Amino acid sequence: MEQISGAAKAEPRRGRRGEGPVGATVSAGPTEGVWRFPVPATEASVPLTRHAVRDRLLAQGMTGVRYQELVDDLLLIVSELVSNAVTHAAELSPEVVTELSLRRAWVRVSVEDGDPYRPKALENDTGRTGGRGLLLVKSVTLQAGGVCDVEDTGEGGKVIWASLPVPPGPDH
Repeated sequence: MEQISGAAKAEPRRGRRGEGPVGATVSAGPTEGVWRFPVPATEASVPLTRHAVRDRLLAQGMTGVRYQELVDDLLLIVSELVSNAVTHAAELSPEVVTELSLRRAWVRVSVEDGDPYRPKALENDTGRTGGRGLLLVKSVTLQAGGVCDVEDTGEGGKVIWASLPVPPGPDH
């Protein structure tokens, strides 16, 4: 397990279907890979996870103006999803796991918890002071040209994910 930042630790994952370790270098962009950041379901884990994901994105080559908007969008999404899991699922899920998957054309962040409740994005209601985190995630994801969804896990919990396109390199 690799120490990334504070208590958030990244666990490298292996590729699927016998691909071997994930992490091959991509010539026209960031280095590919999949990393997991398990943290306790506490408020302190929100900034720890956000910083761990930011550090990993930068370490994989997502630096400079080309990636700035994408990195900002991903960090906002991570903050909202981890915050929601900590706030709403901690009773049934003492651990929250964020996964970062980086590929040539897209990057996906997902947050998994052990609570089976599947949240829905609320409509914009100016009378409410909260509860619009998933609406924000959905809006940012769609504006970036990505997709997001909620899925059940095999263990009775859920995973909420967002996948955003990586900006093409200068040779595309």
